[in-house]
Amino acid sequence: MKRKIDGVLLLDKPVGLSSNIALQKAKRLFRAEKAGHTGTLDPFATGLLPLCLGEATKFSQFLLDADKEYLATVRLGVRTSSGDPEGEVIAERPVDVDAPRLQAALDKFIGEIDQVPPMHSALKHAGRPLYEYARKGIDIERKARRVVVRELEITTFAGDICSLRVRSGKGFYVRALADDLGEALGCGAHLAALRRTGVGPFNIEQAHTLESLWELDDPQRDACLLPADILAESLTRLPLDIEAAWQICHGQPIWLPRLKVGEQYRLYAPDGRFLGVGEVNQDGKVASRRLVVT
Repeated sequence: MKRKIDGVLLLDKPVGLSSNIALQKAKRLFRAEKAGHTGTLDPFATGLLPLCLGEATKFSQFLLDADKEYLATVRLGVRTSSGDPEGEVIAERPVDVDAPRLQAALDKFIGEIDQVPPMHSALKHAGRPLYEYARKGIDIERKARRVVVRELEITTFAGDICSLRVRSGKGFYVRALADDLGEALGCGAHLAALRRTGVGPFNIEQAHTLESLWELDDPQRDACLLPADILAESLTRLPLDIEAAWQICHGQPIWLPRLKVGEQYRLYAPDGRFLGVGEVNQDGKVASRRLVVT
């Protein structure tokens, strides 16, 4: 029987599962009424997949926009149709790349760059994800988008295999980086493996596997969940008195001193309960944006 349960599960997604299948497995484990993820990982990729249960789904946007960190394995000399190991090999070229040349090429991808999203992505065209067109051999023209690469470093490099640590902003595709890097080096490349190690304030060391969750009973499993307000931890905490809390919960904006229009806050009742997120409107009052059901 399904139950009302709220919280954030940091899942270590295994290889071979889509993000949606991993989500459904976790949802069944917790018997949750409602669940959603905060950004997908490809089936061939592993690593950190934050899942939201119940009321936490209302705040998933904060992680969709958060920085991500990856460990990427790039194979030089081989280009595939999808930019990853699941695609067909479309070109093979000899690799004549040393560490200094690789580093020089990578340096050009650090900072704000223009990146063309790959066809094998969930971006929509005419209401359908691009990967549906790609599977039918249809190529859709895509415009380059401005993305940010905050950190990009070589962890290992031997022969035609290099491993990279990448920290990027939203909208960045590591598979596109691998393909672009191969073109910059003149030998072609594809993303051979990918592991996401960080999302916003969370890291892979905090994550649980599906196997480990199966072995727990309900109380132990529930204890693995993080509170919903952790998703909005980047916002300033704003405690409210009884009257202000009542007003917010009933859709009434509240006035408080020293507020700036457009600022967002985490709102809390006098007993410490998380109420949701509010934003200062044009009248200088805090109005509710997302509230939890209390």
